Amino acid sequence: MADDGFMVIAVALDESAEDVLPFTEGISFPVLLDRDHALAELYAVSNVPTVVWIDENGSIARPNSAEVGTDMFADFTGARPEQHMDQIRRWVQSGTLPADAQTQISDLDSDEIDARLAFRIAVHLRRIGQLSASDWFASAAELAPMDFTVRRAAMPLQDLDPFGDQFFEFYDEWKKAGRPYHGIPHS
Repeated sequence: MADDGFMVIAVALDESAEDVLPFTEGISFPVLLDRDHALAELYAVSNVPTVVWIDENGSIARPNSAEVGTDMFADFTGARPEQHMDQIRRWVQSGTLPADAQTQISDLDSDEIDARLAFRIAVHLRRIGQLSASDWFASAAELAPMDFTVRRAAMPLQDLDPFGDQFFEFYDEWKKAGRPYHGIPHS
């Protein structure tokens, strides 16, 4: 849909380009690196993947939504791309937004804001080689226990496998908590 003026820009919330590179193979759109999670804070992103539709004027046309572009993790998550892709096509080709585009997304609460700050402190301490970073990662996880941009993002920074046992334990906790998410709710 590039001929219709449509563009995809991905933003990776990872520590280095090397961490992201394996996931960019075969991708033809720009992938930006947000080491400091500024975009996640700005848009109250609490899980990935999250999609935000931004129109040609730079305004949010449809707020945060947990969407996928492929069936890569469909067996694990149950998420499929077809409905979302159809919505995008209708928007790009006719300007028709889905009804859920009017959904109001809640801001981060004070604990979530404090968790993001603790996460930033942990990352900074880790970057300068301070061992106390792990205490800050733990504080961030305690303040925002269901936030993927805090808990899962901290895993590789603590030499934990982001697809290992700790991730699956966290994922199960998140599901049991009702899949909390700052974004358009999915049924």
